[in-house]
Amino acid sequence: MGGGLMSERVFLLPDLGEGLSEAEIVEWRVAVGDTVTVDQAVVEVETAKAVVDVPCPYAGRVVALHGTAGEVRPVGQPLITIASPEAGEAESVSGGPMVNREQERAGSGNVLIGYGTGHGGTARRRRPRVAPTKAASGGATWTEAASGGVARTEAASSSGLGPAGESVRVISPIVRRLARQRGVDLAALRGTGRGGVIRRADVEAATPAPVTVPAANAVPVDGDVIVPLTGIRKVIADKLSRSRQEIPEVTIWVDADATALLETRATINAANPAEPVSILALFARICLSGLRRYPQLNARVDSAAQRIIQSAGVHLGIAAQTDRGLVVPVLRDAQQLTTAGLAAALAETTAAARAGTLPPNRLTGGTFTLNNYGVFGVDGSTPIINHPEAALLGVGRIVDKPWVVDGQLAVRKVTQLSLTFDHRVCDGGVAGGFLRHVADCVERPAVLIANL
Repeated sequence: MGGGLMSERVFLLPDLGEGLSEAEIVEWRVAVGDTVTVDQAVVEVETAKAVVDVPCPYAGRVVALHGTAGEVRPVGQPLITIASPEAGEAESVSGGPMVNREQERAGSGNVLIGYGTGHGGTARRRRPRVAPTKAASGGATWTEAASGGVARTEAASSSGLGPAGESVRVISPIVRRLARQRGVDLAALRGTGRGGVIRRADVEAATPAPVTVPAANAVPVDGDVIVPLTGIRKVIADKLSRSRQEIPEVTIWVDADATALLETRATINAANPAEPVSILALFARICLSGLRRYPQLNARVDSAAQRIIQSAGVHLGIAAQTDRGLVVPVLRDAQQLTTAGLAAALAETTAAARAGTLPPNRLTGGTFTLNNYGVFGVDGSTPIINHPEAALLGVGRIVDKPWVVDGQLAVRKVTQLSLTFDHRVCDGGVAGGFLRHVADCVERPAVLIANL
């Protein structure tokens, strides 16, 4: 050992995505005095859009952690301070000082929007390192997440082993948190997800009795519960308030006989049971057909420039209720997908949204939103437009109702469809035409096929 430690380097909280200016520290992965390698995840943070592990671009010894669990840190402020190791230590940290410096120049391979340790668009990108899935003695291992990044697999017991001696595999921070809240030993569970990953359903099945958990930041005051408006609730409140303040919205609705649509879905799935199509995928296909005919609704208003921008592609937002609140993951260029492709993308995207594994860039940039509020057992709604979009289609529950067919009363599968639109981008004729096209496709799927 010789020459003393090199200068300390302060890693600032990186830009985690469009419109995200802060993040809450959930859990530190390291402590002062620990030795870290390039791209090692050092902290788990929660933004208004996702829970992510933040990798550190420097190798060395941890000198200081800036912030504690539960503290909100603004983007660009110090997160962790690393002291570069002495020449002798560098070899044990990352294969030698030359390798260390090359790794730092190469940049992080982890998925963080607007962030990379490289400083140019042509920086070489390395694939995230993926360690073996077997845990040696508790602690944590790593596995590649479905979203393309690296997810942490945390062992939940001192042995780090599951029922058959395998390492416990938990990708979602939401699942780990739910297990802690319900007192579930993850090591005793067998995951039903792909590759044995423990899912939220596995934890819930282990605790069938519902457990009411107050918000983590709730504070009781004289019997009342005071919940600070922070994190995703603050973002939702701000966005919805801005939508109501800026957008002169109008809601129109119509009842539609969905019997034929359900029969069409059953026929499709019977012909190809390996790739089932959901009813939501069919509604997505219908929306895409409608937007092709009425592109005025696939738009946004640029108030500053006093113009309306009609988007070339349909970036379809899907409203999804999660443990963290309402999020709207986006299927980019959805018009390029087949119906089977839409079904697969919707299943993957909504599952990842509920698990909290979607990166922030998958939750922004939508041009039109589809909201299936019928899953909550309600018929209708007057939803607020997802700013800065110009329209949102809502689908109510599909239930048996009396319906006149060819002059005769019959029992049919009926749903209520609602369209909320920005009156600045179009008038009632366009909005009514779009909603009528959607209803016609629901009642007579042949209309949809004729317009593909």
